[in-house]
This record gives sequence, structure tokens and C-alpha cells, in this order.
Amino acid sequence: MCFVSPEILEEYVEILQRLTDYDTAELIVKTIVNSPFVELITPYYHFEMIKADPDDNKFVDCAIAAGARYVVTNDRHYDVLRQTPFPYVDVISLDDFTALIQR
Repeated sequence: MCFVSPEILEEYVEILQRLTDYDTAELIVKTIVNSPFVELITPYYHFEMIKADPDDNKFVDCAIAAGARYVVTNDRHYDVLRQTPFPYVDVISLDDFTALIQR
């Protein structure tokens, strides 16, 4: 299962609009939201665990609120999470996640 929050979806729309157009961005986000493999989560607490790039915190907060098993990213800003015992968030790279799901 994949988890997204309203803040994450807003960022997706923003990025997709830069790459395509408004209608296409909205259609892609609607497809994501309506996928049976995606759950919309609303985090009510903001942990602010990533100081180097505070915009990344929306993904961490969503993962914690969802009780997600992993945050999948190659972004080095998330490395700080490996040194934070609480709340624990397991970070794995895309290559490691791909290998994991192929087993």
C-alpha cells in the first residue's frame, strides 16, 4: 500500500503542472487518489525531523501517521532519520525497495 497526504498531492500537482498542464496534472492526481493501492492520510502532527530540507517533512509525517513500513527515497536529506530512534522511520533506497518486492 502507498500513502499520500493532501500536502503531498499538492506538491505532485505543482510539479506535474510544470511538466505538463493543469488538466493533465489534475487527471494524474485523481488517478493516484482513486487507486486501490493508495490511501489518503491526514497527518495531524508535524515532527519536523528533516532540518536540511523542511519541505521533505510532509513525506515523513505521512509515513508516521500511516504507520508505513518504509519511506522509499534516494534523497540524502532522509539519512537523518536513520539516527532518530523516535519516531522510528525506516528509510530504504529505490534499488533496495525494488529488490525487496521482487523477492
